Amino acid sequence: MTPLTCWFMTTGEAGFRSQARGLAERLARDPRELVVGLRFPWNRLPVGLTPNPFALLDPARDRPAPPWPDLLISCGRRTAALAMAIRRASEGRTLTVHVQDPLARPDGFDLVIAMHHDAVSGPNVLKVVTALHGVTPEKLAEAGRAWRDRLGPGPAPLAGVLIGGPTGGKAFPTGAFIEALTLLRGEQAARLAIAPSRRTPPSLVAAVTAAFAGDPGVFIWDRRSDNPYLGILALADRLVVTSDSVSMISEALATGHPVDIFGEPQNARHAKFLRTLFDDGLIDPFTGGPVAARDRRPVDATDFAAQAVRRLLEARTGAVL
Repeated sequence: MTPLTCWFMTTGEAGFRSQARGLAERLARDPRELVVGLRFPWNRLPVGLTPNPFALLDPARDRPAPPWPDLLISCGRRTAALAMAIRRASEGRTLTVHVQDPLARPDGFDLVIAMHHDAVSGPNVLKVVTALHGVTPEKLAEAGRAWRDRLGPGPAPLAGVLIGGPTGGKAFPTGAFIEALTLLRGEQAARLAIAPSRRTPPSLVAAVTAAFAGDPGVFIWDRRSDNPYLGILALADRLVVTSDSVSMISEALATGHPVDIFGEPQNARHAKFLRTLFDDGLIDPFTGGPVAARDRRPVDATDFAAQAVRRLLEARTGAVL
């Protein structure tokens, strides 16, 4: 059988790339990445005002051209017009899957994968609880082996702490965060493995570092050496994630470890996302206390979405993928 050809297409933002790549890698062996964009002002306008995206492409970015792939995965509203144009140009032979709300009619795609808090709806819209990502059991097992000597079994349980940063102009509650981590380290006797993200302000990293200076039971990534992120996901006995990052919360839930959330929602969409997870018993608020007594199961929306895409491909080709 001819191998499936698959493109995943974004405008280059890390969160979009992670979602599109994560889905593509579940479906194809060697998916091709395209980083695209439209020229100003077309990149700011609604999809309905972009009648011919091929004529409006940013020349500094990738330029999609035939032969068109069997499967196209796009992510982010600024790729929606181009993805729909490729579907038309392929005369429907390219199965088009858009991740997130395209802010356009969903029937312009074969499938739209959106989160529960997104407003888009329709017979070809698949709603998922968490964001798509590239974290798999295989990657976790590999990272666990690589980081076991540095983060592995010790005299106390390991708490992985994943830090995002302020969004929407809101200040991060640094004092309350350090107080809760200090309680976790002290009263719960937990070892800490702390990983700031690219969005974490240097001042927050400095404050956390100063609070635990000289403590051998606390590992803090310096953002220069090897990234411990997957190792922490693999080896932690519990995970603490700041409320601002939908992606990190989604990846933490894919591990099956208990997940606690620090901080208030950053906006209405975050609030809906977190409320769904709280109501489903998947997360708890982080206060520095013990883990809530709940059974945890891995939540993998990416695998769920990949199964739906696979069914569409099999229906179209007649081949079992």
